Amino acid sequence: MNRRKVAIAIGDPAGIGPEIALKAALDTRVRNACRPLLVGDQRVIETHAALCGIAPRLIAYRSADKIDWTRHEVALLALDQFGTEAVAIGQIRAAHGRAAIEAAQAAIEAALAGHVDAVVAAPQTESAIKAAGIEFDGYPAFVARCAGVPPEDAFLMLCFDEMRIVHATLHVSLARAVALITRERVRRVIDATQTALRRMGVAAPRLAVAGLNPHAGEHGLFGDEEMRIIGPALAEAKAAGIKVEGPFGADTMFHHAGFDAFIVMFHDQGHIAAKLLARNRAAGLTIGTPVLFSSVAHGSALDIAGKNRASPEAVIEAVQRLVGVSQRKAA
Repeated sequence: MNRRKVAIAIGDPAGIGPEIALKAALDTRVRNACRPLLVGDQRVIETHAALCGIAPRLIAYRSADKIDWTRHEVALLALDQFGTEAVAIGQIRAAHGRAAIEAAQAAIEAALAGHVDAVVAAPQTESAIKAAGIEFDGYPAFVARCAGVPPEDAFLMLCFDEMRIVHATLHVSLARAVALITRERVRRVIDATQTALRRMGVAAPRLAVAGLNPHAGEHGLFGDEEMRIIGPALAEAKAAGIKVEGPFGADTMFHHAGFDAFIVMFHDQGHIAAKLLARNRAAGLTIGTPVLFSSVAHGSALDIAGKNRASPEAVIEAVQRLVGVSQRKAA
């Protein structure tokens, strides 16, 4: 089998990202499914490996086009991000935020150049990224900017088990999320979800869409966005042949059977359900861009970094899901 190549950006070097990225790259499930490539600072990887009692066989490359994919060692696209400076494990620093973004960008660039088929990003620390002065409002918009796609056309799909949850808005204030919910945006997220599901092998996707307000507005009693915005967007999508239903109350929507994806209007409508049902196991898939990109849905867990307590399961699930999408795309 021609195994796909998956780049794994190591995330915040002070958190659990390097640990779980390395553990995933060494896991037989990942190595049987693809050829993994770690992306990040070599000294960071070696520091976390030593702290966790792991002795991996690494081979470092400075350029993705020079990688020998036939070798059995764990391949590393080595970025010199710290020089001789020590990484402060468990601490929030601007250098850590900058390193996480640089690793993700290097992995995305490798994908855009055709050197890898997909990218997985280990968790970042947004306060560290902010300290570095880098504009970052979540990976979907970041991936879109790297790929030259309008950020408003990229969305997050949380995946676990057979569940897929797509967010119309993500890392913005609730007031900003409400302002962003327009008929055009709801239609774009429906179209992006339809396209992504077909790319994932779902021939005739069925989509459920949440309302914005409690009980989907209760016919205008608790808000009218469902009648003015979401309902008309659904009507347009249906007229275009998309199988979509709603708007549903977000508190009951996930009980409806037979849907291939659920579209929510803001962050907590989807994340609370995902983190309750699949704690530390959900993978976030960016849709609407040319790069197959996934990130884990949990944080960088600075408090347990370097203690060999972090599970790589979310990274492993993200890799396996992306490899499945990539294989269908190539078929």
